[in-house]
Amino acid sequence: MTVRKIKIIDDDIIRNKIDQLYEKQEQIILAKWSLEMAKHIIEITNFDISKYSEIEEGFKINELWQNGKVRMYDVRQIGFKIHKTARIQQNELDKNIVRVIGQAVASGHMREHSMVTSDYAIKVINILYNNDTEKIKEERVWQLEKLTELSSI
Repeated sequence: MTVRKIKIIDDDIIRNKIDQLYEKQEQIILAKWSLEMAKHIIEITNFDISKYSEIEEGFKINELWQNGKVRMYDVRQIGFKIHKTARIQQNELDKNIVRVIGQAVASGHMREHSMVTSDYAIKVINILYNNDTEKIKEERVWQLEKLTELSSI
């Protein structure tokens, strides 16, 4: 079982189910899942990524890595750029949205970044919905369903 690296209000039962499924996956499936989570968070928050070229580049580099077209080094470097962008955000919500994206992109470097992506997505939900446990459960169910779907392809 993975250990949370951040403090969040969470649904431990569903997170544990995700964690069990996560442990059985290849890194490419986890990278796909991570990018799906990031895109999902961008969509539900209406976060405008168009002003951040490094984010669009990060998605592209991760997808190229999945197809063996770029090195893990390239994934790592763009991940660093996105995390730097997260640090300069002016509010907590934006900072954590960009952290979701940075962790998702970095999932091509290390599989552990996938579960951290998942937890940061919950942190965004905590902020967005004032720790509403139903919204947290909804997000965890979405994550579990998406990982289940990707693992059966």
